[in-house]
Amino acid sequence: MSNLRMTSDVRRELILSAAKRCFAHNGFAGTTTKSVATAASISEALLFKHFPTKAALYAEILAEACQADPALHRLLDREPSTETLVILIRGMVKHFLNASASPDQQEAQRLRLMVSSQLDDGEFARLLYKKIRDLIGQAFTASLERAIAAGDAVPVGREPLNLFWFAHHTVLMMVLTDLPSVPTLSYGSGPDLERQICEFILRGVGLNAAAIALHLDREAVFNAAQTSAAESA
Repeated sequence: MSNLRMTSDVRRELILSAAKRCFAHNGFAGTTTKSVATAASISEALLFKHFPTKAALYAEILAEACQADPALHRLLDREPSTETLVILIRGMVKHFLNASASPDQQEAQRLRLMVSSQLDDGEFARLLYKKIRDLIGQAFTASLERAIAAGDAVPVGREPLNLFWFAHHTVLMMVLTDLPSVPTLSYGSGPDLERQICEFILRGVGLNAAAIALHLDREAVFNAAQTSAAESA
């Protein structure tokens, strides 16, 4: 039984490895499940036993890349706290702002795929949101609970995970305005913009002014946040 499971795990890794090569060479639109199966030297029917769709394959690859990020591991290994919450939010904001400023075509492709998925059947977006929630949701909600218990924040609504999604969607939408060759909206740039976004989000999730001033402006937190990348979508 163990050998069978190991064989299945190895085959899954081989499929993912082949899919990464195909997506890197042909992009999402130019890659088919048949081409991935051929690259992995298996039948398409066998591929579907592990990954029912191309979108599921792509979402798994993105999640793997995020899970392999050492900065994310350092963040998730931290004790839940107000400081961890601020670092998480600042890391997410920096990640999206860097994606917006970078000429990384793969990142732009992922963002476009996310938008098109929302307008189509939603499959890719649904899968990616689940991966993000499983990776980061618990760290966010646990740290927010600690912040409330410490008197650094007040509860906002009954669904704390919704606050994470509100924060995520805020910065995601900002990046989308920068996707066209001529941006649809200009927010300006620089550290002032980053701080304004962070303060807007932190106030929105319930942090008080004293906690924001203490943790957001502390140099040690700023340096740690520079290396943290909390969302890959």
